[in-house]
Amino acid sequence: MTLPSYFVQSLSGRDHAVGDRTAAQMVNLAYLVGDREAGECLVVDPSWDPMGLVQRARQDGMRVVGSIVTHYHGDHAGGNLWGHPVPGVFELVRAGVGPVHVHRADAELLKERCRLDASQVVEHGEGDVISVGGLRISVWHTPGHSPGSACFLADGALLTGDTLFVQGCGRVDLDTSDPQAMALSLRRLAAVTEPYTVFPGHDYGGVQAPLQLVQEKNPVFGMW
Repeated sequence: MTLPSYFVQSLSGRDHAVGDRTAAQMVNLAYLVGDREAGECLVVDPSWDPMGLVQRARQDGMRVVGSIVTHYHGDHAGGNLWGHPVPGVFELVRAGVGPVHVHRADAELLKERCRLDASQVVEHGEGDVISVGGLRISVWHTPGHSPGSACFLADGALLTGDTLFVQGCGRVDLDTSDPQAMALSLRRLAAVTEPYTVFPGHDYGGVQAPLQLVQEKNPVFGMW
């Protein structure tokens, strides 16, 4: 398994947002991804305890230079979650840690939910590359759970958000979900033959697994 030179996976309620019962129940996975030599990283899906994630990076001698959100939902980006405020990208930007990278199809919802303006958000499309130090992170648009849901490929780590879990996939019964789009996104992931490792947005059935194993064992591939 080939990972970026700096790569940290963090589980909500255990590694960050310790003591937050809701965060622990949501079992969100956040990530610090970057270039160890350059001393720079991005935080992926920094909900629940964004500044705690920044502090973890600082303890490792790294500087967080922005964030990536796999989609706009509050348990990944912060903001509003079922009427409850969740810390996230707003707190990062307010602390001078920006910008926020997101697929353009989720950008307006992200800005609305997280009280961001256009200058604080970098919108991306399929095939775009986000650079941090010498690391290049590729954007894969995988809609379905939300219009702008995306996976991010960093070396051999495939950060799948709520598009794909080790077991299952993201919900498609939400206001902005699209079951047909999710089916196409999963078919795309089913066809990938490179030896990537899935790092999902929640601990549903595991916190990581080889993509080939997920393709074989995850029942959603047989359903779609």
